[in-house]
Amino acid sequence: MFYSLTGKIIHKSEQTVAISCGGVGFKCFTTRNTLSKLSLNNNSDVTVFTHLNVREDALDLFGFATEEELEAFKMLIGVSGVGPKAALAILSELSPDAFAVAVASGDTKAITAANGVGPKLAARLITELKDKIVTIPTEYLATKDL
Repeated sequence: MFYSLTGKIIHKSEQTVAISCGGVGFKCFTTRNTLSKLSLNNNSDVTVFTHLNVREDALDLFGFATEEELEAFKMLIGVSGVGPKAALAILSELSPDAFAVAVASGDTKAITAANGVGPKLAARLITELKDKIVTIPTEYLATKDL
């Protein structure tokens, strides 16, 4: 429904950011990686790419600094047993590129570093996503010792 939000940051917490757009403040759940990229001190506009999660009892908005992180989030929540909270935890520990490398190489240890993610869930993620992750960016591979 919402593709992105552009506006000024009015509040940041450990897991959320509030962005004022046209006089309305939107609270977005987000990752530590996104929070580190968003600056509260400057007066410039920021853009976050969003996903609206509709549940019976809530409408939750999730915001990400990059489209790649948003796509990784959508891929994660598409796996059975992975909710938005677990997806945020994984993407707080691993960038989308690092997550792709972990899945492609079967590295459950990297995935279980995320809070609340155990070995069974990590194995399920690798099994279900290894065919969906088509390419690993070569610029990422050049910086890592695999």
